[in-house]
Amino acid sequence: MSAANPLVSVIVPAYNAERFLAESIESVFAQTYSPIEIVVINDGSTDGTEAVARRFSPRITFASQPNGGISAARNAAIGMATGLFFAFQDSDDVWMPRKTEIQMAAFQADPSLDMVFGGMQEFSSASNVGPVVAGVVPGTMIVKRESFLRVGLFDPSFKIAEFLHWYLLAREKGLRELLLPDLVLKRRIHGDNIGIRERKEIRSYARILKGALDRRRASGPS
Repeated sequence: MSAANPLVSVIVPAYNAERFLAESIESVFAQTYSPIEIVVINDGSTDGTEAVARRFSPRITFASQPNGGISAARNAAIGMATGLFFAFQDSDDVWMPRKTEIQMAAFQADPSLDMVFGGMQEFSSASNVGPVVAGVVPGTMIVKRESFLRVGLFDPSFKIAEFLHWYLLAREKGLRELLLPDLVLKRRIHGDNIGIRERKEIRSYARILKGALDRRRASGPS
């Protein structure tokens, strides 16, 4: 990348994340790419999340809000972000050091791209690590700011699967994407993952898929 690299804003929603937040933030600071800004939103945590985040001040932008869910927290961070590109980091996951460098190089090679994904690896401990798989998830994505906003913010009515809803809308709007084979994200599996914590919201997946089918039918033959 050139000396005039565009700023990448890293969006970090955090809810009761005191155990893992520091490691998550440090993995962003360890990136070989610059410049990067980190925006952390404490989404009404009841543990020591805010204290952990404030240890990184003033190197990060930080705010707290009443608990509104992951979409509301991400949307708040986006409202504070100033970069030309958005990246998304969950408060319990870990980025690989060259993640941003590799993905931003893809944008430089093909400026027509709107979003770039990479590989991910799930882990629960140093000895329990899964294979590298294609990762079309928030933590592997970097997206142009203008492209993201063309799709719109995350829908706060979804407590889970909010990214699936956004991604289907992005596909419908014709955003150009690239999936790289490189490992860019280590995704932590533990007992308080949002999919476990909000498992009562599992019907969101059906609602999202039905909405996509309804929009396709309404648009007529393609």
